[in-house]
Amino acid sequence: QVQLVESGGGLVQAGGSLRLSCAASRSSFRFNRMGWYRQPPGKQRELVASISSGGTTNYTDSVRGRFTISRDSAKNTVYLQMDTLKPEDTAVYYCNVLIMIPTTHQYWGQGTQVTVSS
Repeated sequence: QVQLVESGGGLVQAGGSLRLSCAASRSSFRFNRMGWYRQPPGKQRELVASISSGGTTNYTDSVRGRFTISRDSAKNTVYLQMDTLKPEDTAVYYCNVLIMIPTTHQYWGQGTQVTVSS
């Protein structure tokens, strides 16, 4: 089992910045991927950004160039730096961990609200 605790959400004006953090309850050594999803009101959850165990990053098109994902293995923590925020970035953001060995498991954080006002 892996518990994920998120922090850093809040209310910000358009053009502003926020940094989300997600701390895992145990070593991230065997995490194949850590990522952030978001779910806007009335919409499906979507992958925003991910980072592999090797450091490869991936972003959805709408945030590329504005958001940066990073991980600190010593702290078992993944971050999402969000700059130049837009009202359409408003959503609940969820931390996600994917473990593939020896079997595949996914773990989710409780979610943190990000609201961007125009």
